[in-house]
Amino acid sequence: MSRKLAVIGLGHVGDAAAHYIVANGFADDLVLIDPNEGKVVADAIDLQDAMPNLPFHTNITVNDYSALKDADVIISALGDIKLQDNPNNDRFAELPFTSAQVKDVAAKIKASGFNGIIVAITNPVDVITSIYQSVTGLPKKHVIGTGTLLDSARMKHAVADELHIDSRSVAGYNLGEHGNSQFTAWSTVRVLGHPISEVAKEKNLDLEKLDKQAREGGFKVFQGKKYTSFGVATAAVRLANTVLNNALTELPVSNFREEYGVYLSYPAIVGRDGIVEQIQLDLTEDELKKLQVSADYIKTKFAESLAK
Repeated sequence: MSRKLAVIGLGHVGDAAAHYIVANGFADDLVLIDPNEGKVVADAIDLQDAMPNLPFHTNITVNDYSALKDADVIISALGDIKLQDNPNNDRFAELPFTSAQVKDVAAKIKASGFNGIIVAITNPVDVITSIYQSVTGLPKKHVIGTGTLLDSARMKHAVADELHIDSRSVAGYNLGEHGNSQFTAWSTVRVLGHPISEVAKEKNLDLEKLDKQAREGGFKVFQGKKYTSFGVATAAVRLANTVLNNALTELPVSNFREEYGVYLSYPAIVGRDGIVEQIQLDLTEDELKKLQVSADYIKTKFAESLAK
């Protein structure tokens, strides 16, 4: 059975995702869509030029929405990263631009007859994921945002650096909005199998500082090169592969939680049918309050985007 992926939006993140897919042979067919015809054609040629030096072949289609009909996963990487160059480090600065783009693209996706899984990277991702679901009419479990999959990785990186260990030896989650109201749920974090509370006491870790590093990690990257790409592209492709492979993996992604009435990041089991099962964490009272604050913020912003 052919594996077919699509990337919509070939900026820095879309480029990184497309290259990661082609270089690793993750798809048999790849659809690339971007309003800048010259750019997306150049990207396709560049990727095809890479193939003679790769052990894989990928068929590439450019700017054909009808080709989405039988795609397994669409990765949305639309955006205008320059809008995030603001003093408040606010991802919602992109919303007026991206919400208009996404409404148009989502209508075209719907018209194509697409019936697969949408993976949204586009910021502010929780609201954008909601818009994609609302406009396409796809089941909520089939529209997923990368959410705090990246922020959780940044938290693991921060903790591991402090302890001089590999970041894959840290487990746990950042929850809520992929934005300023997110937080590290320290009750979920384990280091080499031990609760972070025990490790913090033994190693004198400043958890508040590490939480800030995870939350602001993207802005540090942005300040250095004026965009982010590798981290979020890798998260998106991992999520797409989890769907393709029916890997049934627990991931902190943006998914619709009925108890909050909104898309936000909370661990779920992901597979070929999208969100296969939602996890229920045993959070502390303080963490539950923070999650509610984050949910309320996302809900307000989503309502504002629909009103425009």
